[in-house]
Order: sequence, then C-alpha cells, then structure tokens
Amino acid sequence: MLFALIGVLSSCDNNVDVKPRVVIEELDTVALSGTGSFRYTDYAPLSSKPVQVYYHIPSNASATTPILMVYHGAGRDAEPSRNLLIDEANAFGFIVLVPEFSTEDYPGGDVFNLGNIFEDGDNPSPTTLNDESIWTFSIVDPLFDYFTAKIKSSESRYDVFGFSAGGQFAHRHVIFKPQGRYNRVVAASSGWYTTLNDSVDFPYGLRQSPEDGTNLTTLLAKPITIMVGDLDNDPDAGGLRHNNIVDEQGFDRLARAKYFYNEAEKKATDMGVPFKWNLQQLSNVNHDYEATSSAAAVLLYK
Repeated sequence: MLFALIGVLSSCDNNVDVKPRVVIEELDTVALSGTGSFRYTDYAPLSSKPVQVYYHIPSNASATTPILMVYHGAGRDAEPSRNLLIDEANAFGFIVLVPEFSTEDYPGGDVFNLGNIFEDGDNPSPTTLNDESIWTFSIVDPLFDYFTAKIKSSESRYDVFGFSAGGQFAHRHVIFKPQGRYNRVVAASSGWYTTLNDSVDFPYGLRQSPEDGTNLTTLLAKPITIMVGDLDNDPDAGGLRHNNIVDEQGFDRLARAKYFYNEAEKKATDMGVPFKWNLQQLSNVNHDYEATSSAAAVLLYK
C-alpha cells in the first residue's frame, strides 16, 4: 500500500501539533503478510474522527500470530513507531498495529493522554463526564475486531505497548476499561500517572473518576509491566508536567514510574489480593522509544 508521512518521532507527554500527510487507503481483506496503513471509521460513536492505522505483518505469520497494539507518543507518530518495531516483529513473530490519534480529531492531553473520559480532565465533575462510548479508549477493541476479521486472524486478545504519552494512554486504558480485550500490557516512560489512590482527585488519582474500586482486584492481578529507562531522570525534560500534586509522584519519569508501581503494590497489600505487576528499569536507557520498544518486544515475545 502506498502512503507518505512527514514528521519526526516525538515522545514528549504534552500535546504537539504534528500533522502527518498521508494517502489514505481502506483496508480490504489482506494476506497474512505485508506493511501498510488504512483509515478506520467503522466505530460508529467516533466515525467522524477517523484513525489512520499502521501495521506490519511478518511474512511467516499465521492465524494465531500474536498482535501488539502500540500507542504512540504525543507527536502522534504512528508510522515511525511501527517502523522501529519491524525488525523485532520479524524476528520474534508478532504483528504490529499502531492507531494514530491525530491532533486534528483527538486534540490535546484531555482527548488522548486522558482518554476523553471528561470534557476537561484536569477539572472532573459528574456533569462533564463523557459517555463511555466516546472515550478514546473505546475505539481500540472495535479496531482490533475489524483488523482481525480482515486478516482472518483467530486471536481474541492483543498485547499493548505504550510509550511516553502512549504509556499514559496505556495505563489509563487498563484502569478505566477493565473488560478490554488486552492481554499483557507494557506502559513505558510515562510523564505522570493516574495512581490507584482513591483519596486523590482524577487525573492524579481515582477520586471523582468512573473507577469506583470494584475492578481493582482484577486490575492488580493482570500482567502489567511499568517500564522506564534508568537514565530517564531529568526533572527538566521537555513536556514533563510539574505542579504541587503531580510532583508528589516524583520530579522525573524514573521516580514517577517507581511511585506508581509502589502505590499499586501497596494497594494490593492493603486489599489482600494478588499482585502480578512488574517494574522493569532499563539499564543505560533514557527517554528513547527505539530502545524501550525493543526491550518491550523482547519481554513480550522472545
């Protein structure tokens, strides 16, 4: 399939207006191999907000080849995010699927990083809570179903890798869509987190959010990895949010990843429920998508 993208791989956690130029093609039934993109509009509640989706299917794929759903960073850079995983996909045998949430249709952190749960995620209220059907997270499962039907895959679940702003999207996806068909999840290098603390207001905790605590036992038992480079410790990194509340998580991405993981572990201990999460620090890695995505592929598939 023909396509062109002008842009650079960006990883910061705040909104960046990068507008790729693409030649859009619809996905027809395709063989289980190849690299391309298609425009997805079949999810009715968000049909007016098309998602350009980039994929790679290794030449030796079968109907049971696992599928990795990748959430890009704030640069909305799905094509290079896919391209940097092609070698690993070929070597380890998995399909890469990367939806691109454009700044035109999914603008800012409220709609992307925070999943469009509230009209204004930094000021949540019952009257500004959006219907779940238009949460950005809600498009993922229907997209997965569409893709698997087209390529005649028998896979019923997908793995997740999200980096930076995509790591924010990933961990909130699993918190607020507990029935989602994700399997293993790697949320990497997030700038900050929605912690499992029900005494802190959303978006920094669960208070005033749709998560009322009833799903936490299931969540804490899921195979979730919080991944971060041990050199991703610059408190002045571009796009890194700072305020009196979020800085309680730490002053850099490394500290905040540890805080989020430790808070989740404490929650499991307090509740007396199994805890299956993992914290993985990558040696000599800073805020680097290529190194982090490769490590995630090794973790999930090698």
